Amino acid sequence: MSVNPELVGRVFPPTDPYLVGREKVREFARAVFATDPQHTDPAAAQALGYADVVAPPTFAMVIQDLTLQQLLAEPESGIVLERTVHAEQRFRYTRPIVAGDELTGRLQVTGVRPFGKGAMVTSEAEVTDADGGHVVTATSVLLIGGEE
Repeated sequence: MSVNPELVGRVFPPTDPYLVGREKVREFARAVFATDPQHTDPAAAQALGYADVVAPPTFAMVIQDLTLQQLLAEPESGIVLERTVHAEQRFRYTRPIVAGDELTGRLQVTGVRPFGKGAMVTSEAEVTDADGGHVVTATSVLLIGGEE
């Protein structure tokens, strides 16, 4: 089965709220070598005007992953995980993610472009806070290999 072109425009239900924890931010910062004190020290983050530690920009992938799992689990998508490569990633922030945020993601498939025997699937995850305010839009391109 090839990637279903009818995915374009599909919007998935919002994810369950994700509470951003201080230790998760610290762990993520260590994993991506984000050494600025604002990522690990609440006092340093507060000196910059934030309520708690600030997540590195790529932390949004934690929330986006929850949305992409919905897409990958869709039986009619034609997407086979074993033939999938994460090809591109972009973030457009309104504000940084801070420990204590409760975030929800909602995924929309914005493009399916045939590519050889496979396809490139573009999606956008809108991440909002508990008040419904926009935090970040995370855009991913998945390269899906075709069947032999």
